[in-house]
Amino acid sequence: MKNDVANQPVILTRRQFLRRSAAGVAAFTVLRSGVLGLHGATSANSRLNIAGIGIGGQGAGDLGQMEAENIVALCDVDEAYAGRIFNKYAQAKRFQDYRKMLDEMKDIDAVVIATPDHHHAFASMAAIRAGKHVYCEKPLTHSVWEARQVAQAARAAKVATQMGNQGQASEETRRLCELVWAGAIGPVREAHIWTDRPSQGLFNEYWPQGVGRPTGTPPVPATLNWDLWLGPAPMRPFNPAYLPFKWRGWWDYGTGALGDIGCHAFDPVFRALKLGQPLSVQAASTRVNQETYPLGSGVTYEFPARPAAPQSNNVHVASLSGAVAGGGEMPPCMLCWYDGGLRPPRPDGLPDGRLMGDNGRLLVGEKGFILNDTIYPEARLKEVGEVPRSIPRSANHYAEWIAACKGGPPAGSNFDWAGPLAEVVLLGNVGLRSQLREDLTRVKLAWDPTNLKFTNLEDANAFLRRTYREGWSL
Repeated sequence: MKNDVANQPVILTRRQFLRRSAAGVAAFTVLRSGVLGLHGATSANSRLNIAGIGIGGQGAGDLGQMEAENIVALCDVDEAYAGRIFNKYAQAKRFQDYRKMLDEMKDIDAVVIATPDHHHAFASMAAIRAGKHVYCEKPLTHSVWEARQVAQAARAAKVATQMGNQGQASEETRRLCELVWAGAIGPVREAHIWTDRPSQGLFNEYWPQGVGRPTGTPPVPATLNWDLWLGPAPMRPFNPAYLPFKWRGWWDYGTGALGDIGCHAFDPVFRALKLGQPLSVQAASTRVNQETYPLGSGVTYEFPARPAAPQSNNVHVASLSGAVAGGGEMPPCMLCWYDGGLRPPRPDGLPDGRLMGDNGRLLVGEKGFILNDTIYPEARLKEVGEVPRSIPRSANHYAEWIAACKGGPPAGSNFDWAGPLAEVVLLGNVGLRSQLREDLTRVKLAWDPTNLKFTNLEDANAFLRRTYREGWSL
């Protein structure tokens, strides 16, 4: 069972990325004939056969949103960590290796992937090549190159896809777009996004970074298949320092704070400002090593001017990629990312005592700024007044994907949108590599998205992809 929605050409340029933003946030309220069960398509009332890959953590929550469908197979390498979910869906067939599961179970329609990041591309590709619809948690992949490959493969296979950045379907994302497109703060030339992760405070602990490789070699638990957990990553002895959640801070397995939060936090800004691919990227951080990401970092992306998309008679296209008030172009824009508790300076016009928050977003325009979801200064808020709600709302993030699997319009974070977004997010991690630290004090990385390479520092291109362990290939 495949999605019959036509797919667009390969996304390589900034202009092509902008054109795809409409499909990337397509409203699920518009139904194609396939959703109604016409032309041989699966009826919206039919139930999908869904398999879960990586079910002990976030995967459990994802599957819980899909229980109206048939959960027919479950795959996890850790029987203890995933035991609760294995028992919850006792009728589902159990596996440790998703490759074996996809080879044996031909009746699977769709898969939900919530493995550690280093398996995302492999599980997604295996499912896509088997003709299955794919829901994959963020970030879409572990490397920039993988994001391009997965998006291209999904497009060619015509499967329905969705990345797990749930906020893309939210009211807040749509309101930000509506405010910016209405000219509420004027042309925007800078944006800032920050997170407290990977904070290690007493009451706010996520995962460790800025640490070296553990020295102990305790035995592998009998309930864990350590070789399969490692998968394409380099072989190393088991240590509880890596799992079940702490893998995020390790270069070999996770993508750090930027990979964890970036696809969530960048998404509404990219939609509102139509950012596409950057011209350059540069990064700064606390001391970094070759084992884990730094304790705190800052990444700066520079984007060119972007054309305001033309008007359309299709409200679901026009409202989500339509013209900014006044037409013309959106000006060049700088996007700054901060993690580890770092944040931008307080903007002028923010009332004394008003908190910026441990996690937040700031868009600075020529007539004011938007901090999180509020327009400042207060005089500008009064001048703007009520901005109409003009964008169709989503039923919810998971319902979008289910509908797309049954022949409906593409989900809001389908891989044509999520792939390029993940590429940009993961570019920032290249700038944090300790091996490039001295070189990157001399240049900012100039990005060529068409050819997927940096044009002014060849050594940096080695970190756009990774070498896989013997026996694993994408």
